[in-house]
Amino acid sequence: MPMKRSVVRAAASLAVAGLAVTASVVTPAQAAAPATAVAVTAEASSAIGGTISRDEIIQRAKYWLGKGITYNQGGSYPDSGGKYYRTDCSGYVSMAWHLSSSLNTVGIANSADTYEISRSQLKAGDVLNSYYDHVILFEKWDDAAHTKFSYYSFGSTPVKHITGMSINASTIDGHPNGDYKALRYKKAVDSAGDIPVAANWDGGAADNVGIYRPSTGEFHLRFDDGSLYKVYWGEQGDVPVSANWDGSGTDNVGIWRPSTGEFHLRMDDGSLTKVYWGEQGDMPVSANWDGGAADNVGIWRPSTGEFHLRFDDGSLHKIAWGTQGDIPVAGNWDGSGADNVGIYRPSTGEFHLRMDDGSLKKVYWGEQGDIPVSANWDGGAPDNVGIWRPSTGEFHLRFDDGAVTKIAWGEPR
Repeated sequence: MPMKRSVVRAAASLAVAGLAVTASVVTPAQAAAPATAVAVTAEASSAIGGTISRDEIIQRAKYWLGKGITYNQGGSYPDSGGKYYRTDCSGYVSMAWHLSSSLNTVGIANSADTYEISRSQLKAGDVLNSYYDHVILFEKWDDAAHTKFSYYSFGSTPVKHITGMSINASTIDGHPNGDYKALRYKKAVDSAGDIPVAANWDGGAADNVGIYRPSTGEFHLRFDDGSLYKVYWGEQGDVPVSANWDGSGTDNVGIWRPSTGEFHLRMDDGSLTKVYWGEQGDMPVSANWDGGAADNVGIWRPSTGEFHLRFDDGSLHKIAWGTQGDIPVAGNWDGSGADNVGIYRPSTGEFHLRMDDGSLKKVYWGEQGDIPVSANWDGGAPDNVGIWRPSTGEFHLRFDDGAVTKIAWGEPR
């Protein structure tokens, strides 16, 4: 029977915390026995001037980072969607917040959409604003005591990401500390809590569940005996994935970074392999697309309803499946050959699964607000579907005979 793994949807400050990491840019992946997949959705992209998640604010801030953009109050530069913003500190914050225009520091302070908070309340996407002079975008606290923090700034060329700054320093980013006020954008919303994943973590006959906790960058994986195994991987704004990346042993975890279009995949020895695939706005998936030994990555593009799947030789295979508003999934639905794609339609609670012959199989499972997962829950030949219910923190897994098995795992939200 095939070995399994999963594809999932969408963290802390380091790509890897507490693990030895050797980085390599991927060459065509190795090949070997099949596995399984679960797909989940990343934070939805915001509309201009609309509600925006804190994760998306940070991802948007990262988009200008490393591009060598010149500081120029008379200049402009586009975001990932092609909208132009002024290339200075407040224009940068306006871009990160996805505003309809580029405000200045006075405009940010006086906006009906901002309000003052205490510094101890600062969260990702908030700002420290000096009324006439400067503004920086808060990323995260670097210590539990809230004395050091990380932030993004565009006060000079180029855009900068600063870590370990003391909140009590005499100057912050070249301006007097006392001039700054902590402000919150009213349309910034807290990002999603736990995100479900599934795969064969311990090499048993069946797959199991897990969650990724963005606030800590931790995967909490459930083994067959019910025990918990933690893996630290990823950073704020990443989207989790899981599969058998190296074609041997058990399945492993990974993340997709929307700001760069990179997959960061964890190998069995703890090393890191990077694969560049996709662009901002895509949703990551992973499975065994070509029947080789190892699994591979892919994305689903909501704007076109297309899967862009990466084969082991690096080639691209496209499949049109689903429409805007769907959530991608993947698995071996008919128990033979390579894995295939599917979507979950939240509006109807339907899975639309693509068989190897291109035919459609519908499975009704879940309700509005549920998050889809898929894997081989009972060790049979085909994979099956399931959902994770955020309101209860429960997985509802569908077995081959149609029976439901519930597992409480993760924190309700």
